Amino acid sequence: MTTQQNIFRVRRNYNRWVANETLEDYALRFTAKSARRWSAARVSHTALGAISFLALEAIGGAITLSYGFTNTALAIAVVGLIIFATGLPISYYATKYGVDVDLLTRGSGFGYIGSTITSLIYASFTFIFFALEAAILALALQHLFSVPLSLGYLLSSFVVIPIVTHGITLISRFQLWTQPLWIVLQLLPFIYIGAKDISAVEDWTHFSGVDASEGAGFNLLLFGAASAVIFSLIAQIG
Repeated sequence: MTTQQNIFRVRRNYNRWVANETLEDYALRFTAKSARRWSAARVSHTALGAISFLALEAIGGAITLSYGFTNTALAIAVVGLIIFATGLPISYYATKYGVDVDLLTRGSGFGYIGSTITSLIYASFTFIFFALEAAILALALQHLFSVPLSLGYLLSSFVVIPIVTHGITLISRFQLWTQPLWIVLQLLPFIYIGAKDISAVEDWTHFSGVDASEGAGFNLLLFGAASAVIFSLIAQIG
């Protein structure tokens, strides 16, 4: 005689969400085959969104002001290579077996608790960046359109909800539609500076930092400090 299992409403809804592939949340199961047939170009366009958030410009500007152009550029190059080397095996196995970092962590011997901690770290990291992005956008709205800062926070926070709730497919399409505009806006400041005062580029590359007193050359201590700031971005691999 088998015992009848009682399934609570919350659990029933959860199981329905997990089974619904339109949500495209593959943390609890293998990635759908339809999502694994994407072309390299489409994957690249989507992945570009992960490295195009405004906080990167803010972080790069802050460490350049603090540690100088030379130390910052070298730190970005070195830490970028380390992050790439770290993400390469993760990307390989995630692509080959259709699993994400949560399942890879669990399968590597860290268990369910280990994978939960990994997800918690990444979620906390993501919320921090969401807050930074909203703060930057709200400040831009205030300066350009005189939108009150509190209202700008709300607009910048809630405008992404309709996009992210429909999964990676809609995010990929949105990224593809807006990418030409994003590229133009990225290049426009450099074009403006080049047209107005090309010598500013030389001043930028020779900038030694606000508090630097040893010239514009390489400084191991400042390089290490800049690397420590950039290395915190390795959590974005999740």
